[in-house]
Amino acid sequence: MGVLSWFKTTKLVKTFKSWAEFGRYNATFVPFGDNLYASDLVRSCIRPLAEHTSKANPICTDKRIERILKVNPNMYMNGAEFLQKLRIKYELKNTAFIYIERDKIGKVVSFYPVPYRSYEAVEYNNGLYLEFSFPNSSVGKLILPWDDLVPIRKDYNESDISGDDNRAILDKLNLISTTNQGVANAIKSTANLRGILKNTKGILADEDKAKQKELFIKEYMNLENEGGIASIDSTQEFIPVTMSPTITSWQQTREFREDVYRYFGVNDAIVMSNYTEQQFEAFYESKIEPFLNDLSLELTRKVFTERELGFGNQIIYEANKLQFASMSTKISIFKEVVLYGGMTINEWRSGCNLAPLDGGDVPIRRLDADVVDNQQDNVADESEEDTEVIDND
Repeated sequence: MGVLSWFKTTKLVKTFKSWAEFGRYNATFVPFGDNLYASDLVRSCIRPLAEHTSKANPICTDKRIERILKVNPNMYMNGAEFLQKLRIKYELKNTAFIYIERDKIGKVVSFYPVPYRSYEAVEYNNGLYLEFSFPNSSVGKLILPWDDLVPIRKDYNESDISGDDNRAILDKLNLISTTNQGVANAIKSTANLRGILKNTKGILADEDKAKQKELFIKEYMNLENEGGIASIDSTQEFIPVTMSPTITSWQQTREFREDVYRYFGVNDAIVMSNYTEQQFEAFYESKIEPFLNDLSLELTRKVFTERELGFGNQIIYEANKLQFASMSTKISIFKEVVLYGGMTINEWRSGCNLAPLDGGDVPIRRLDADVVDNQQDNVADESEEDTEVIDND
């Protein structure tokens, strides 16, 4: 069974027409620069985004859907791999889609990230559909209803359906690639013996000059000539040519790399996993949390009907930031938050990568802390008792 056999497509292709967005924006979308992931720099930027996103846990009022998202979103991947794949697609194309597969009665059975190459918005019976094209696939084109697609978009500007593409960073990536190739060519050009072989014997025929050159190259300008020394007689003179290729400075290369880092919202500390607690908190709040919030809202509005939403059904992706805190911070949180009922013991232990305890899901409160109203009632009761004692005397 092929990967694209997940999807079920309608056979009414001839009756579809192009979808018209507000402002008559072109409803055909082809991601610009589809091979961004071939760049080691781009991959090093996206990897921490995908890995930290994959640590989030889905929380849903429908425990069946929660179990699907957490354990087995589809037949090919688990919940962590699902999030990782989705985030990679999101960063590379700025628009990622999840296809919600339902059974005959409309019950959700699985979720699939759509591995599209391009897509076009089309209309049928006043409804919006997306016609997807796939790379290197015999499936051809598939048409999926908008109601069963969960769009996650970045740089959401011009189109109502898609985020803008990544062409803004392609010039910088091409410049980095040219720089790397220049360094490689410079090393090759300076690693070999180069020069002019001059014959002092007189005027030679072209054939003789060619033979002498070939013989010289064969004898001395090869990998076996490890010493780099050539021996010639008095009839020949070798005039070396010094090659001094110009390459980009280290400072310029670093600035090119920093430009790509800024585009994806990471830095050396995040890429190399040597960040401080404050650096990770800033990274989480700026790059992980917004994605999870968007994913939660889109899944909620596409999975549940209006009636189900009215009963408070929702899907929320959460990530435990406490796991990345220092031990001193974890102990401080226990003293200042757990002991005052702000979180349960098991929630705190989860952030410390510890197994839950029996009874640890019940909030606790120190004896010297109580609800304000209760404290006032206790003071009033004590005053009444004192008063009664005085009257009895």
